[in-house]
This record gives sequence, structure tokens and C-alpha cells, in this order.
Amino acid sequence: MSVLDQVINKAQATIPLHVQIRGAHLYSRAKRAVLESARPPVFTESPIPDVADVPLTEIDMSNPFMYRQGQWKSYFKRLRDEAPVHYQPKSAFGPFWSLTRYKDILAVDKNHHLFSAEPYIVLGSPPEGLDVEMFIAMDPPKHDSQRQAVQDVVAPKNLKELEQLIRVRVQEVLDGLPIDEPFDWVDKVSIELTSRMLATLLDFPYDQRRRLAELSDLAAGNSGATGSVYELDETFDAAVEMSQQFANLWRDKKARTDAGEEPGYDLISLLQSHDSTKDLINRPMEFIGNLTLLVVGGNDTTRNSMTGGVFALNQYPDEFAKLKANPKLIPTMVSEIIRWQTPLAYMCRVAKEDTMINGQFIRKGDRIVMWYASGNRDERQFERPDELIIDRANARSHIAFGYGVHRCMGNRLAEMQLRILWEELLERFDDIEVLQDPEIVQSNFVRGYSKMMVKLTKKQSA
Repeated sequence: MSVLDQVINKAQATIPLHVQIRGAHLYSRAKRAVLESARPPVFTESPIPDVADVPLTEIDMSNPFMYRQGQWKSYFKRLRDEAPVHYQPKSAFGPFWSLTRYKDILAVDKNHHLFSAEPYIVLGSPPEGLDVEMFIAMDPPKHDSQRQAVQDVVAPKNLKELEQLIRVRVQEVLDGLPIDEPFDWVDKVSIELTSRMLATLLDFPYDQRRRLAELSDLAAGNSGATGSVYELDETFDAAVEMSQQFANLWRDKKARTDAGEEPGYDLISLLQSHDSTKDLINRPMEFIGNLTLLVVGGNDTTRNSMTGGVFALNQYPDEFAKLKANPKLIPTMVSEIIRWQTPLAYMCRVAKEDTMINGQFIRKGDRIVMWYASGNRDERQFERPDELIIDRANARSHIAFGYGVHRCMGNRLAEMQLRILWEELLERFDDIEVLQDPEIVQSNFVRGYSKMMVKLTKKQSA
């Protein structure tokens, strides 16, 4: 390590993280005021043309309005059929290769020796000063040691202990819902339940749990990273708040442990008890990066699958009837919902050396986007892939959680939350009617919902 790096590391460990972020924010604002090149892209929505009217070379799947306008399925199908390894040289996020077939995505995702997750897993890049480090965007061995530090929170023993708590909280939320009148499912169910789970996993103040979901949305991307609606100033403000909250949680937990309190199984206790992360607070960019990752990871997949499942079953009422007739199909249906929804559309990799993918030459340093949303709709892997089939035989082979060393750590927890939700829903309600098309978030990364109005019909007593 150079002398300069040592000085920088010492300064970062000494200066409070929220002060560093405020300084980076001021620098960013000044730079943006002077240099046009420092300003993030601005995305204005306009109608996306039919894919048949677009030259193959001009297809750009980084458009953050693809999902909102419902064009993504036809665009991905054309790429899978005509150019499964497709180069886009001039997107708003720079050049990249798109992988759209299931087998190609799988081959890249499991080969971390040839394809690096560093430095970012999204198409764009975080704003200067917020280029935090998180283990999902690290390669082994550093990735492995940091992941190991927190994966016990979702170990089978801990999941078993969490199951009853999750069920009680699901019951509380569902028992408080209005019957036979419209309400927003995203707000009343999906956000509320995931906020409760996040607060539990982090030992976060329970009365502030909804703020965790809000901070997760802001941290998941900005216009320069994922094409989302959030501006840089909002992202910086959220980073300051998160850094203060998490630093306070860390110090409070450390003080209680030092005073003799038994360490818990929350994420911060696990980080403090592992050799590779016990001093994480002194590496502020890794500290805020990994805690942000855990919050976002615990939010997006579950929350948007909770909404997506209800929406899907309304589109396929015969499948809903099949489920009500046979609730034992819930575990398979959960996997099918996650495949159908694919809450995170992609992950990025960088080629470590010149290579070939499905006949295309990829140069060292080229960025590769593994489009999970396309792979999970690949006709070569899934029969009638655009349909929700709750007893699909190979539903569990979906790649919504990724594959290989970077496979989502919380996949079993997400599945358990969805399973419990549907078990309790079927106990209470005869119908969950979606009253209008849901509102879709603006992003090329998160396939999520901002609002979905529904009406519940209570189950009649036998």
C-alpha cells in the first residue's frame, strides 16, 4: 500500500462517515455547476417503438422505461432469437454486451474466474464520493470472507427461529387490512412487511422501520446508476442519514456487547463477531456499502414479488383457482412467482481477459449484462415462459437470485416470507382483486411497483 493510500485510509477511519459524505456532496454540487460532463443523465419518457421497427444494432435495453411501458418482453425475445450476445456501443451508461439466453447467463454467472463482479453490478456508476464497496461487487477471496460474516443470519437454524416471528407479523398486517374497499397493496402489505423484516434483521428501531424502505429505494440507484427518478442530491442525503443511523446502531450494539450482553443474530452483531468485519466501522466505504447492500437486498426481491404475485394471479385466474383448490402448491408457486417477476432485472460483469461467448468475441475489460429478466423468459429453458404456471415442474431452476458464488444470500428467507404470506392470505380471503394496472417504477435495474390498488373479499366461514 502506498503512503498516499495509507493517509487516505487513516483519514477515512478518523473523520465521521457522514461528514465525509457531506463533503463529497458539496464537491459534487460544485463540480456539476461548472462541468456539464459531471451532470448525470436526465431521462425523459417517450413512447418506445415496436421492436420490429427498430434496427437490431440500435436496441438498447438500458432504457429505464422498458418495464413501465411493457415493451421489455418483445425486445428481449428478439434479442434471444436474433442476437443473444448483443453489443450496444452508445447507451447513456456507456457500451455493454447483453446476454439474454438462460444458458449463456448461467455460464458467465458461475465463472467468477473469468468474469469479475467489480467494480459495480449496475449499468451505471455511483456518484463520485459514493463509490462504496459491497461484497456483491467483490471477487473472491474478499467476497467470500465478507459474505461468510453475515450469512449465518439466514442459516437454517436461524430461519426456523424467524419463521414464527414472520408469521405473527404477517398475521398482524393482514388482519388490519380493509375488506371490500380499495387500498394500495404496495403500501399496506409489501412495504410494511418487508420493513418489519428489515428492522428485525438489523435490530433497527421498530418505530422507524418504514424509513428503511424509503432509504433502500434511494440507495438502490439514481439516474446515473440505473436510470431511476432519484436525483443525486436525494441520494447523498439518504447516504448521510444511513451512515449516521448505522454508525449509531454499530456503536450501541458494541457498547452493549462490551457490557456483557449476549450477541444476537442480527446482521450487525454477526459483522462485529467475525474477524474479517469486526473493524468494518473503520473502513467506512465498506461499512456503508455492505449495510446498504443488506438493506436493499432484503427489500427489493421480497417486496416486489409480494406485489408481483398478486398481479400475476389476477392475470391468470385459472391458476389462482388452482391454488385455492390445492394450497399445497404454495412452495412451487413461490418459485414460479419469483421467476415470473424477476425483481432485479440484471447483474453486470467485466471480462478479465479476451474470451468468446456464444460465438461473439469479448475483449478484456468489456462490460457484460446478464439479463435475468430475459433468461427467466427463455423458451429454450421454460415452456410457455410468459405465463404464470404455479405447478411448473422446473420453476426452481429460475435465475432471479443469480448463480454461483454471488447467488443471493437471502434467497431462502425471501422464499419463506412469500410462502408464509400466501399461507395466511388463503386462510383469510376468497379473492384479491387488482382494480387497475399497477404503477411501475422507473429503473432499468429494479422491476418494481410503486402502487397497486386492490380489493379483498373475506373468506366465508365453513
